[in-house]
Amino acid sequence: MSSGGRLATNRPSRKARLSKGEFNSVAQVNGGLENMINWESKDKDTLALIKYTADEDKLEKVLENPQVIKTPVVRNGRASTLGYHPDIWKVWE
Repeated sequence: MSSGGRLATNRPSRKARLSKGEFNSVAQVNGGLENMINWESKDKDTLALIKYTADEDKLEKVLENPQVIKTPVVRNGRASTLGYHPDIWKVWE
């Protein structure tokens, strides 16, 4: 990964969180909102809430509960990955 790559995690203690615009950009590149969610997360109550929330309200629920977003979110310009993908990061310029 070049020095332009950016790592954003969803840990509450971390200051850098994805803004709504960044989230939408990453979601678009990675197949949409549903692909941003870690459906294997330990927070089953929040996952159930998100699953049954109306589509127009899901984005806000996910942004309010970043612990359910797949991590790491790694960005390199307009490119991004969800999860651990060092082979992809190596080829980024």
